[in-house]
Parts: sequence; C-alpha cells; structure tokens
Amino acid sequence: MVKPFQFSRLPKIYFKNGIIAELPSIVQHYGNKIVLVTGKNSFLSSGQAAKLFHEFKNEGIKYYLLQVQGEPSPDIIDNATRVFQTEKIDLVVGIGGGSVIDAGKAISAMMNRSESVVEFLEGVGNKEHPGTKLPFIAIPTTSGTGSEATKNAVISLVGKSGFKRSLRHDNFVPDIALVDPELTFHCPKEITAVSGMDCFSQLTEAYLSDKSNEYTDALALEGLKTIKTSLTRSYLNGDDIEARTGMSFAALTSGICLANAGLGVVHGFAASIGGMYNIPHGMICGTLMAKSNEINIRELRQIGNNPSALKKYAILGEVFLNKSGHTDEYYTDSFVSYLYQLTRDLHLTGLRKSGFSEKDIRIICSKTEIKNNPVKLAEEDLAEILLHSL
Repeated sequence: MVKPFQFSRLPKIYFKNGIIAELPSIVQHYGNKIVLVTGKNSFLSSGQAAKLFHEFKNEGIKYYLLQVQGEPSPDIIDNATRVFQTEKIDLVVGIGGGSVIDAGKAISAMMNRSESVVEFLEGVGNKEHPGTKLPFIAIPTTSGTGSEATKNAVISLVGKSGFKRSLRHDNFVPDIALVDPELTFHCPKEITAVSGMDCFSQLTEAYLSDKSNEYTDALALEGLKTIKTSLTRSYLNGDDIEARTGMSFAALTSGICLANAGLGVVHGFAASIGGMYNIPHGMICGTLMAKSNEINIRELRQIGNNPSALKKYAILGEVFLNKSGHTDEYYTDSFVSYLYQLTRDLHLTGLRKSGFSEKDIRIICSKTEIKNNPVKLAEEDLAEILLHSL
C-alpha cells in the first residue's frame, strides 16, 4: 500500500556539462541587472568566471558582485539587502557551494523587506515571511547540500548563544537550478570529501526517515548508488568527469529527497554544533555518520518496533557491499563497516581537531532535534555519538 505523502515543488532544472555558458541568455529573460553571489575564490579564479563576465559585458548585463566566505550570517544578508535595494535588481544568481546558494536565496527573499532576516528564521524570529522574492538562479560548484532544489536557506550565528536556523517558504525554491558538473573541477580535495559526505548523509537519512515515501525512496536509492560509484573516485581524481557528474546528480537528488522526507540525527547534530562552533557542515556530517548509524541500528534492534527501517539498512548494505546471498543482519552491519572505512579513506578528522570541546556535549545534546530519525534516541545515545567523534 502506498503511504500518503506530499511532494514539494521543484525548480526548473538544467543538468548538463558546460551549461554555464547559457547563463547570459537565461538571465535576459528576467532583465539586465543582477546580484551575483559567489564564494571567496574558487569560481572567481576559474576560466569559466572570466568567460561569463565577458559575456555579461557583451550582452549588456550589469552585475553587482557579492563574495560570501563561510556560512551566511544575519549581518551578511541584512547588509547585502540594504545595499542592493536601491539598485532595482531584476534577478539574484548564486554560483558556489551550499552556503553561497543559501545566501543568494535569502537575499532574493529579503530584497523587498525592511526587517532583519532574523525576524523570519524558524525558532528564532516571530514573523512569517509572505513568500515574496526576486527571481533566483542557483548554480552549485560543489556536490553536497542540494540547496539548489530546496525551499530553505540556512542562516548561522556562531557562538555560545548562536544558532543555525532556516529561512523557509515554498516560494523560496530557486526558479532555476543550473547544474554544471564541470564547475566542480575546481573544488578542492578536502571540500570534495566533506560535501560528498553531506550529500551521502542526506540521501541516507531521507531514505530512513519516518516521513519517507515511495518517491523519495526511489530517488534516494538512485542517488546512493551513484555515491557508491562516484564519491571516492571524485576525491581521488578531481578531473574525473564521470565521477564529478555522478556526484552532481547525487547532490541534486539529495536536495529533492531531504525537502520531501526530512533528515535525522546527523543533521540534528549539524544544526546544534554548527550554531556553537565554526566547523564546516559537511565535516560534522561526515565525522558523525558512521557512529550515528551504528547507534540507530543498535536501538532499532533493541526496541524491535520498526522492522521496515532495519530492512532499509539491509538494502543499503547490499547496495554498498555489492554481494548477494547474505542475511539482512550481515548487510546491515556491513553498511556500518563501509561508513567507517569511507571516513578513514576520506581522511576526515575528529571534531576535537576542528575545535569541538567535550565540555559542551550535554549542551549540544539538549539542543539537538532528531524528529525524522527512524528511532528515538536518548540523550545518553547522543552523548555516546559525540564522545566517539572526538
């Protein structure tokens, strides 16, 4: 029997190597004055950027460049909208990793508002955004967050009283997602690893989520099969176009899946830890993924009230082990072993090396939400996961 479900809207998706060359003609459908949000260096130092800016000039497109380093803060969004509101902007374009796309998404949403973005953040503000925005085009240069397909922009304020919360509305789904795997060639090895693990964890958690449905399951499994064939290859050889294309597909698919099925304990930790520490989101996800799934499986076996989740773990093990004829228990345990080995292969360090302190474990646990996790975890389980990550 098919479970009841809802499915969120999608952007118009262009997926093609070299599709960035068509951006100027796409922009002209909206106007000739844009805000272009990028990262600090990666895209701007590439040959694609020089070609794009040359074409903008030829086509009479005026662009205002905003560089965003790290995850967007409320000040970045508020300052940008203050500056650009007087320029009669037609369109916002974000070219970069998930943080850049989130920044562009938030700027497009706040250009017609006078308030601070904080006032509309879930769990922080007390206002509901009406959903009005400028058109927005998302162009990822990493294969991780899938933000090019989601309706939320993650805004962070780092510190003891910090937060990592979403600006969210159905209308904030990008109008267009321009996915060009060739743009990921310049993604550094370490970012390839952590963004890839973010993507991997999103697909896994959406597949296991108690909100999953037949559509998200089918998409997640296709994305996970691509992770198996592409993640390590893209890490070892950044010029492997087949692997880069696979990871771009997996990341896009992960965004679609998380938007419709939600996420679990790994991303619960990513939100609470990311609000207190300046640790990259993908590093948190990659470091915690193996132990989190090990604890999930242990608790599922002990409680025994969710056999479908254990069956899904067995399916994951069969996908990544690529062997037939074994028991479900064998495949389930093999999936966890695969995660531990992958963490080592990608050289992901413990969170202590990134600045995480053992004294904050209880605070982090108290702030961590795991509403779509396939099993309820006690605070002691959460603490065990964090202690292992050190």
